[in-house]
Amino acid sequence: MTDHAGTGHAELTASFTELTASFTELYGHAPEGVWAAPGRVNLIGEYTDFNDGFVMPLALPHAARAAVARRTDGELRLHSTDVPGGVVSLRVEELAPRSGHGWAAYPAGVVWALREAGHPVTGADIELTSTVPVGAGLSSSAALEVVTALALNDLFELGLSAPELAVLGQRAENDFVGVPCGVMDQMASACCTEGHALYLDTRDLTQRQVPFDLEAHGLRLLVVDTRVKHSLGDGAYAERRAGCEAGARALGIPTLRDLPYDGLGDALGALEAAGVDESVVRYVRHVVSDNHRVERVIELLDAGDVRAAGPVLDDGHRSLRDDLRVSCPELDLVVSAAGAAGALGARMTGGGFGGSAIVLVEDSAADTVTKAVVEAFTSAGHAVPGVFPAVPSAGARRLVPAGPAA
Repeated sequence: MTDHAGTGHAELTASFTELTASFTELYGHAPEGVWAAPGRVNLIGEYTDFNDGFVMPLALPHAARAAVARRTDGELRLHSTDVPGGVVSLRVEELAPRSGHGWAAYPAGVVWALREAGHPVTGADIELTSTVPVGAGLSSSAALEVVTALALNDLFELGLSAPELAVLGQRAENDFVGVPCGVMDQMASACCTEGHALYLDTRDLTQRQVPFDLEAHGLRLLVVDTRVKHSLGDGAYAERRAGCEAGARALGIPTLRDLPYDGLGDALGALEAAGVDESVVRYVRHVVSDNHRVERVIELLDAGDVRAAGPVLDDGHRSLRDDLRVSCPELDLVVSAAGAAGALGARMTGGGFGGSAIVLVEDSAADTVTKAVVEAFTSAGHAVPGVFPAVPSAGARRLVPAGPAA
């Protein structure tokens, strides 16, 4: 089965019209524009971004969209068509970190981060809607942050670049919401381009758009949304981040990025000899090896040997499952069922403990693999997963009501 279909031009145009009308009815005046920012799926490089490492996400067609108009009276009014409840009204000068507000904390945090950075945001009316599945590990929160940041950057003529907007979105999530994420999700939403994967060095934010035309190779990348989120994930991200930082301190390096792959064996031995907790040893092994896997996938894509990336995905999943221990039975089932049905490779993607997995398949085998995964879930008594192709899509942009998206 397939769902979460991609968003094409007709859908974007319809969304522009519907959101403009909804905004106007809600606030009593028209918005000054409508903006979109996508969710993302990460091809390879997990839990590496907060270690100054390498990642390789691509933007999805699924996006958060925001209709926005400026205010000059210090009032911030927020509404989501996806969440029950009315307008959330806040005062921009009273925004404070860790002050709650539920879903509204993500756009409110962006306003706070912009003002903290000295940008004169004097209020706004914002209506949001999103097709990014929530809880699927596809960065629905980053999409909200980036679309808000882009709209305010345009309307208040702040002149910020896409990477600068991404960093502000990360600060909103880290300091205002209180989630210690790295910068990958926001950078993917802000900077990805259609038909490409984003090879990102999270230390200095240098990036390269890598052509990723699976159709030309007769391949497809499937996203399998398990539709589960285990409570074990609560706090686990922060614990692993702290463990990685402890490993770097024990090795006397700034971050795990600074440990070369060919020195990993000696480093692990030194950690074990020093009596460092075995979980820290495992985390170090995962991060350093996953940085190496990113570099390996880049080599394969540059050489045009996309199929050979499949085993690298499999290896990445084993590392996430066994060393980082952030997988779960449903994610493991996707990987095993897909592999048994002929997939070239598969791994969990995102923070884990539920969410989604990606599966690289021959285009001709996509339906067979999808059926096998769905049947495996049904046999195990799990909810039917959502399956859809990951189509490398455009990053954040302003929409227009007619013609190609801006």
